[in-house]
Amino acid sequence: MLGDETIIDTADRTPISEQTTRGLPVDAAPATGLAAKHGVIAAAALLAACDSGGGTGPGTVTVAGPNPTPTPTPTPSPTPTVAALNARSASRFLAQATMGATRTSIDAVLNTGIAGWIEAQFAIPRQTGQTGHWDWMVANGYAEANKVNVQSGYDASVWRQVIAGPDALRQRVTVALLDYLVVGMNALTIDWRALSMAAYTDILADNAFGNYRDLLGAIARNATMGVFLTFVNSKKANPSTGSLPDENFARELMQLFTLGVSQLEQDGTVRMSNGQVLETYTLDDVSQLARVFTGLQLATNDRTTADRMRQPLILNDANNETGSATFLGGTVSGGGWAAVDAALDIIFRHPNIAPFVSKQLIQRMVTSNPSPAYVGRVAAAFANNGSGVRGDMKAIIRAVLLDPEARDEAAALASPTAGRLREPVLRLTNWARAFGVTSPSDAWAIGDTTSTTTRLGQGIGRASSVFGFVRPGFSPPGTPLVQAGLTAPEFLMASEQTNIAYINYMQSLVGGGTGDTKADYAPMMALASDSAKLVDEVNLILAAGQLRASTVATIRTAVDSIPLTANNATLNRTGVAILLTLASPDYLVLK
Repeated sequence: MLGDETIIDTADRTPISEQTTRGLPVDAAPATGLAAKHGVIAAAALLAACDSGGGTGPGTVTVAGPNPTPTPTPTPSPTPTVAALNARSASRFLAQATMGATRTSIDAVLNTGIAGWIEAQFAIPRQTGQTGHWDWMVANGYAEANKVNVQSGYDASVWRQVIAGPDALRQRVTVALLDYLVVGMNALTIDWRALSMAAYTDILADNAFGNYRDLLGAIARNATMGVFLTFVNSKKANPSTGSLPDENFARELMQLFTLGVSQLEQDGTVRMSNGQVLETYTLDDVSQLARVFTGLQLATNDRTTADRMRQPLILNDANNETGSATFLGGTVSGGGWAAVDAALDIIFRHPNIAPFVSKQLIQRMVTSNPSPAYVGRVAAAFANNGSGVRGDMKAIIRAVLLDPEARDEAAALASPTAGRLREPVLRLTNWARAFGVTSPSDAWAIGDTTSTTTRLGQGIGRASSVFGFVRPGFSPPGTPLVQAGLTAPEFLMASEQTNIAYINYMQSLVGGGTGDTKADYAPMMALASDSAKLVDEVNLILAAGQLRASTVATIRTAVDSIPLTANNATLNRTGVAILLTLASPDYLVLK
């Protein structure tokens, strides 16, 4: 085998406070299909440890509270001591900054440099070369009345953009945002779920390079979020009946989207007092903030079309609380959209937001265990982009991707705490982008990949709850990771079942695609007669050159076991090299 690893059974999807997970050590299971057909046993187990704005409403709003968080002078990141940029380091960067490297994108990074490539991506308008999810779905007939319950259009649009979209950095950031600013189509209880998700995902993509405060404002006005977190039709308190405003959105807005449950230093470390963790907010803060999000409803009652799910929420004055709401040390009053915006401003000024959001993005793009110094440098960019602007997403993204801890590969490879497990969706898109997957009919028939028995156990926009597919602080119980105080969020999706399902599913995609959604292996097949050149190229594009010599030797042996005189020899040799790379622990953990 390529490796015997510990597998963690973490299939439970109950809420954080109720969830328990058991570690179940097992041997790695053999793959079936393409690799096994040629007498090669592929690793089917995953590595268990990393190497050892809208208008205002009626009335006026008043805001009282603590002074805004001071805007610090940004601290320049130290110059990383890294080797000169080469194809391997370019591929590694692209594995962090995109949904997967391509030979073309590697060459582009080598031509412009990493910083230049980032700026070029920032310059690509949202609509260049494609339409948004909503527009594409409407253009392809998914807004027709007989498609009200059809979900496949959203999947097709998402795969289309993350695989073939020219705005590769925007797509990566959008998926990272969707990982923790969660709305899940599988948990929506409304007509037109697919188009509803399209409208929400478009908001994340539209604001991916904007300002985090504007993104919060767009989320608070979004119909899909309103339905998902049930603050649509929330009414002000009624003393005669005892009814109270819905608290879901108020709670998750603070807990999951902006602040977290514990007070943080600017480097992301938890603040303590007398040995106790200091809480960020109280139950009273939640109930007070919930008063602000009352009286909001869908723009129309017309369920015959999906249009109301794209329109911002509107205000029903009769159900809106106009009295004061005091939370996080601040007070808003007057009701309407002005109160919503004032409440969001209080949250946006809170000192926790910079380190909390910064660490979320670092974990999803670079490493599961960033050092406090890394978090602090990105948080400083959040607090001040260099021109006194707070929440500038471009500055945050630059800080995440250009930081020494992101760029120093030698240090990462030598560190037992660096890197992250590639989540299943990224493994699929790595393959698809690397080998030029297209869909001539524009059907992008990959579909729903959340099945834990036949697919990936994860799908973009298909989380079953607001907690998403991963938890930022998760560590597999009973493993050295726990003992070392490390987190490994993506291992929440790893089990014996999902590992084997991943290998079998990717074998089918690598071998034949799905529908007319297929790869173009011609460039790889041109190298297939020389196993060294073939494996090296696959290693570079898929694994950023991080396969160990022993793994490369094992894969080459498998490739060479297929005689060049055999039927479809070059295609099968190519397929074995790709599939075994996708199965190897060296690939699965990006350092």
